[in-house]
Amino acid sequence: MRKGPRHVRKAIVEELRRQAENGGSKLRVEASEDKVTINGSVNLDDLVMVVMDSVAGGP
Repeated sequence: MRKGPRHVRKAIVEELRRQAENGGSKLRVEASEDKVTINGSVNLDDLVMVVMDSVAGGP
């Protein structure tokens, strides 16, 4: 089942926050309803997987 843009947006922000909370990360994430500010390095492979799962209807 495909989910809408809000679901994808939420998944992206949650993944960025997860990465920011991981040990040793200097990543900082600030998100509002329609914008996100990211300072630091992001693991792009992990982020892409979350987006793909979200679009495909994964958890």
